[in-house]
Amino acid sequence: MAPLTALDLPLDAQFERAVRDQVERGEAFCVLDQRLSPRRRLEELAHLGATHVRGVDGLTTLPDGRDVDEEIGLVMLTSGSSGPPKAAELTWSALAASARLTQATLRHGHAPVWYPCLPANHIGGLAVILRAVLDDATLVWGDADALADAPSRGATHVAIVRAHLARHDLSRFESVLLGGARPPHELPDNVVTTWGMTETGSGVVYDGVALPGVDVASVDGEIVVRSPTLFRSYRHAPRPTVVGPDGRDDWFPTGDAGEVVAQRVRVRGRLGYVITTGGEKVWPDDLEAVLATVEHVHEVAVTGVDDPEWGQRVVALVVSDGAHPDDALREAAGEQIGPWAKPKEIRYVAALPRTGNGKIRRSALRDLH
Repeated sequence: MAPLTALDLPLDAQFERAVRDQVERGEAFCVLDQRLSPRRRLEELAHLGATHVRGVDGLTTLPDGRDVDEEIGLVMLTSGSSGPPKAAELTWSALAASARLTQATLRHGHAPVWYPCLPANHIGGLAVILRAVLDDATLVWGDADALADAPSRGATHVAIVRAHLARHDLSRFESVLLGGARPPHELPDNVVTTWGMTETGSGVVYDGVALPGVDVASVDGEIVVRSPTLFRSYRHAPRPTVVGPDGRDDWFPTGDAGEVVAQRVRVRGRLGYVITTGGEKVWPDDLEAVLATVEHVHEVAVTGVDDPEWGQRVVALVVSDGAHPDDALREAAGEQIGPWAKPKEIRYVAALPRTGNGKIRRSALRDLH
């Protein structure tokens, strides 16, 4: 058994050194969200089961921490976009495999030079640092908001979430990995859309195609994965498995709905958030993509609310420029999906609840006004 150290440090070169120290000692670590309140910080530490905290003032021992198996390199909380977060345990070998696969896939004749800008308490942000610590990437450090200037300092690659696309000029990067929320319809040529989760050790599908060595399939409408990057277990539960299309029971059920056709992966959203209205199914991600094209709409989220007549009624939550394009929203839904997808209720809100990596926090939508 081995200790589990929580890194409570800002995203900078000191953080990289701390990660390298953990790797060199072969001791597991986790990463705290620097934005948390003191109360939430204590809750997160308890959920992770950390035995120590390493901050700017040194190392602190925690009385109620729990050691991990020696093969574990990282414990990370899932995003919590579809419910309470869970603490996933990833082995050193899984972390190394993730770094290796990404580096090999994105190599344009040279080792990528990454510009870290995403919070490292999410797998998409931490994976950037691990590509340098566990593989041959180089990191260029700087202000997380100074993305446009990073290529002039040598950065060739960056990992972002959707909000960065509107805020920054990313045209000079060779590759821009886009994760988190559903991507917009039109993307620059240098943007690579990714799908993955904490449990898969970061993104394992790029532009709809699984990375080499990663198997992705659909079983009863659910995306299942088998990969060298998969987590080993949750902190309090084993990794769930299902029987895949090859008859083996070592596939991980992701909880995402979708299909794989001609080796192209299409993810439709979380299974638990499909809306059944009047006997028809409406996938929030699909409807959101349609409604987002309507003029005056800045952001949109879709949820289902219990209804005595329809079973569930479709509710659209819209962030607009001040206009209320109700008719246009319903017309777009009816034309591009079907009449059953027309929102029965449209609420205009100031902002949508999101997780730290940009995903819509769907568990908070129904009560939003």
